[in-house]
This record gives sequence, C-alpha cells and structure tokens, in this order.
Amino acid sequence: MAPRRLVPVLSEKEMAGAHTHTLLATAPHLTYHGGALLTSVEVFTVFWGTAWQQPAQAAVAAHLNQFFDYILTSPLIDALAEYSVPGKPIGHGMRIGTTTILDATPGGTRKSLTDAQIQQHLQQWIAAGTVPHATGNTLYFVYTPPGVGVVMADRSRSCKVFCGYHGNVGHSIFYAVEPYLACKGCTYGSGVADSLTKVSSHELCEAITDPMGDGWFDDTPPGNEIGDICNSSVGQLGGYTVQLEWSNALKRCVL
Repeated sequence: MAPRRLVPVLSEKEMAGAHTHTLLATAPHLTYHGGALLTSVEVFTVFWGTAWQQPAQAAVAAHLNQFFDYILTSPLIDALAEYSVPGKPIGHGMRIGTTTILDATPGGTRKSLTDAQIQQHLQQWIAAGTVPHATGNTLYFVYTPPGVGVVMADRSRSCKVFCGYHGNVGHSIFYAVEPYLACKGCTYGSGVADSLTKVSSHELCEAITDPMGDGWFDDTPPGNEIGDICNSSVGQLGGYTVQLEWSNALKRCVL
C-alpha cells in the first residue's frame, strides 16, 4: 500500500458541507512505516511565471508568504508532535525564502505542466542557485500561475482529480505543487488566497509526516495521509483558512 500524496477534489456532497468539521463513521488510523520526517521544516516558496508580478497575483503571493511565516510556528505544527518518533521529534519550522521565476509561459502553449517537468525545473533551479540547496528539512512549495494546469504521471489533472500534491526527487528533494486554484472542488473561503492556504496547509502537514511515502499513512485503501482524512474539514487559525488534520490520539480531525 502506497499513500495518496495529493489533495483530492471535493465531491458534490463534500462541497455541500465543506466548511465544517466532518465526523467520520469509522475512525482511520495512521501507521508509521519507518521513514523520514521533516522535523524542523524549512519552506521555500516558488512563484512560477511573470503573472505573479501582476497586482492581484502579487497580493496572493504576499499573503501566502505571510501565511507560512505564521503557520510554521503555530498550533497546527504543535498538533503534529504526536507523530514524533524516537530520534525524530517534530517541531516548529520556518520560511527560509521566496523567489519568482520570470517565465512568461510555464507549460508553453499547451498551458499545462507535468510533474516530471516540475521535477526537472526544480533540479535546474537548485543547480543554478535560483533556490537554496536541499537539506533534510527543505520543502519547496511551487505555485503555478493562473491558467496553467498540472498533470501527474497517471494523467490525472489538477482541478479534475486533485487540488495539489507533494512528492520527492530521488528521496532527497521534497516539494509540493499548488496550482492556481479558481475551480470547482478546490475552492474554500472567499477566494484564491483562502483556497491556496487551505491546500497548502494540507500538503505541509503531509510532507512533514510523510515526505517520502514511507512515513505516516493509513494502511487501509486508498492509503490516506494525515490531510486526506480531513480534506473537507476547514477552519480559521491566525486569520488564515487552514485544514484540520487527523489525530490518532483523539480519533478526530483537529486544529
């Protein structure tokens, strides 16, 4: 069993009650599989495309950076401490920087990027010094511009199947991908900024607790990670729209 590692698009039923705590009939249980954890995560945000220089998108980018500055030392991270294991205590993190990649047309004329292309560009940016070199705690958040979709290796598409996901390159470069969310099934709060903080909080917690697919996840199909179980449970923390996360200890979604 492998973990899901993505933020699923909400179903019609979930959208009808997406902004409340969802009670689960049967309690899931996350199991630790012996792998890496991001014990003191270091987030670096990448805003890909010249569209991020436009006033509306620039405001969203600033909001996201402020969100990470707050959330990485917030009660949301404190709640993940129960998933610490001997020698790998999960604690607070920090945002270590940001950059805007001045590419006018990410994805080219097809207006879509594959996960393989994102991995390739990320490695090129690291090699060129455009983004910092990876450590065992570095987590790159890649935000694509409006109108550019993302396609996974299995051909699933953003806004059709998923709203975001996390992955790794060679078990040493950890990243999350967040398409510009202005689509049904990926909309939360009052607009794109709220939708992106919600999905980013989901992937942040999953990347911390399961960066390589051998950390914490449910062995019952479909292999839910900490965020998947609570995908439709949304709350406010520090003025930001965030997702509740699963607690084994309390057997419910918590914030």
